Amino acid sequence: MVLDSPEQRRKRKRFLKTTSFSPLRHFPPVRSLLYCIGFFIFFYLLFRRHTSAFHHVIAHSRLSALSAYQIDPVTVFSKFNELPQFKIEDRVSFPDHILLLVSKSTDTGTEIGNRLKCIYKSNNSDSDLDLGNGVITGRNPLSVDEYSDNRFLVRCPLPPVNFSSLITLQRHGLTIESTEDKPSNSWENLAYEAVLDGNTAVVFVKGISHRQDKESDPKQFSCHFGLGDWKTDRKYMLTTRALTAAQEVVRCMLPRSILMHPDKALGIRATVSFRLPRIHGRSHRILLPSVAKISTSKPATIIKKHELCVCTMLWNQADSIREWITYHSWLGVQKWFIYDNNSDDNLKDVIRNLNLEGYNVSRHIWPWIKTQEAGFSHCAMRARPECNWVSFMDVDEFYHFPPLTSTITGSQGSLLTLVSNFTSSSSIGEIRTSCHSFGPSGLTSRPKKGVTVGYTCRLQNPERHKSIIRPDALDYTLMNVVHHFHLREGFTFMDVDQRVAVINHYKYQVWEVFRAKFYRRVATYVADWRENHNEGSRDRAPGLGTEAIEPVDWRLQFCEVWDTGLRDFVLGNLVDVSSGVLPWDRSL
Repeated sequence: MVLDSPEQRRKRKRFLKTTSFSPLRHFPPVRSLLYCIGFFIFFYLLFRRHTSAFHHVIAHSRLSALSAYQIDPVTVFSKFNELPQFKIEDRVSFPDHILLLVSKSTDTGTEIGNRLKCIYKSNNSDSDLDLGNGVITGRNPLSVDEYSDNRFLVRCPLPPVNFSSLITLQRHGLTIESTEDKPSNSWENLAYEAVLDGNTAVVFVKGISHRQDKESDPKQFSCHFGLGDWKTDRKYMLTTRALTAAQEVVRCMLPRSILMHPDKALGIRATVSFRLPRIHGRSHRILLPSVAKISTSKPATIIKKHELCVCTMLWNQADSIREWITYHSWLGVQKWFIYDNNSDDNLKDVIRNLNLEGYNVSRHIWPWIKTQEAGFSHCAMRARPECNWVSFMDVDEFYHFPPLTSTITGSQGSLLTLVSNFTSSSSIGEIRTSCHSFGPSGLTSRPKKGVTVGYTCRLQNPERHKSIIRPDALDYTLMNVVHHFHLREGFTFMDVDQRVAVINHYKYQVWEVFRAKFYRRVATYVADWRENHNEGSRDRAPGLGTEAIEPVDWRLQFCEVWDTGLRDFVLGNLVDVSSGVLPWDRSL
C-alpha cells in the first residue's frame, strides 16, 4: 500500500471542493432567481386580467350587424385599454322600456357617458355568428343617468318583435359585460330601493300590498340581506324579521353583523319574502327578486338644517319647473328635492341652470313608475337630516296668501313665516292647506307669462289639500296617501284657514298640457285615465273618458269663479320694473 504524500492530499481536497458543486455554476444567484419568478407572475396576472375581457369583446363584437360597430383585431387592440370596467347587473322590464342597472368598479374613473348602443338579439337565432342576417340590432338609449353606489341607469327602448328582452350594451363598439342568462325582472314584482335608517333598513317593494292607507301584518314578512345570486346559492343570505309593513314600505331589523358595522352595509343587496296562505297544511314563502342595494339617507357632511324644503315627483316638467321654483323660493323655500320619474325632456339642463343661478335644487333619479307614495316616504327620510319642514306638492300647485283676509302679509318669505310659527310647537307635525282647482280659463294655448298669470278661473269649492310635514314627527311606517302622512303618537295636524293661505292648483290647463296626464299617473293606488274603471272618481277629470280626445268646450270648463288674486300679486311684486319681465320668463 502506497501512502499519499501531504502535497497529494491537498491537491485531492481542492479538486473535490471544486467539482462537487460545479453544477451550481450553471444557475444564477438566488436573488436573481426570485426577481425572474416575480416578473413572470406579474405578467401572468396582467395578461389574465385583460385576456378575459378581450375574449368577451371578441365573442360579442362579431355579433354586431351595424357596420359602425364592426371592428377588426387591430381596432380591438388599439381600443382595448379604453374599455372601462362596467357590468350589467340587472334588467327590469317596464311597459314602455327596459331598465339596465350597470355597475362600475370603484377604481374606474371613466364615466359611462352617453356614447352607448342598446343591443338586441333575435329570439330566432341560436348562434352568435352570421352578422348579415339581422341577428343583432342596435338602438340609442332613451336616457343614461348616474345612480347611487357606483351604478348607472340606462333606459333602452323595448326590443323589436321576436327579439329578446336580455338587452346588452355597447360602448365604442365594445360590449359591456353582462350575465345574459339572468332573466329580466318585472317592475310589478320587485324590491327596488333600500335605505339605512338608524338601526333599521327600509326596503321598498312592489307586489306585496294592494291596500292603500293600510298597514300589513309584519309577521307575514321576512327581510333578507346578502351578496351574490340568491336563486342559486342562499348560504350567504342573512335573514331578519320585518318590524312594520305598509303599502310598499317594509322596515327591517338589521342583521347583527351589519348592525355592528353599519358602514359596511352600503351596497349590500336587500329584499323581502312573504308567506302565502297555507295550502293542504303546508306554508309557502315567496322571495321577491331584488335590484335594491342599501344606501344611506345621511348627507356627506353635517350641515345646518334648512327651515323649509320642498319635495316633488315629476315627469317631463321642464317647461313648468322654473316658474314653480322661482316663485316659491321668493316665498321662502330654501331647498328642493326633485324626484325625476323618467323624464325625457331637458329637465336636467333646467335644473343645472337653476343651480347656477343660486337655487338649491337636487335631482334624484327615481325610475320606478306608479310609486309616488313610496317615493315621498323615501324623500321624507332623505330630507330629515337637512330640513325642519318639508312641503310635498306638485309643480302645478302654488301657495297664495289672499291680501284682503290673510293675517300673513303676502310678501317675500311669507311661506317661511307660516311654518316658522310652528317650529317650536311640541305637537304640530303637519300643516294642511286647501287646494282650489283652476281650469283653462278660456285659453287654447300655454299662457306666455306662466300659469300664475294666465289661469284665473276656478271651481268654487276646494278639492283636497296638500301638506307641509315635520320629518321627525312621521309615523314609523312612513305611510302616506300623497296629500298627507301618518304621524307618530303625540303629534297632530292643523288646517290652515283659507283666509290665511290657499293653494292654487292649476289642474285643468289647456288641452296640449292636460292630455299628458293620459300617458301615466305617478300615484300607486289611482287608476291611469286610460283604464276603464273608477271613471267617476275625484282623481279623474269630470266628463272625460279613457281616451285623450279634447272635448269641444274644454277651454270653458271648470270655471265657476273668476279669481285674479295670485295673478295680481305676481304682477305687482315680481315683475322687473325696468323691463316688465317676470323672473321665470326665459324668452327674452
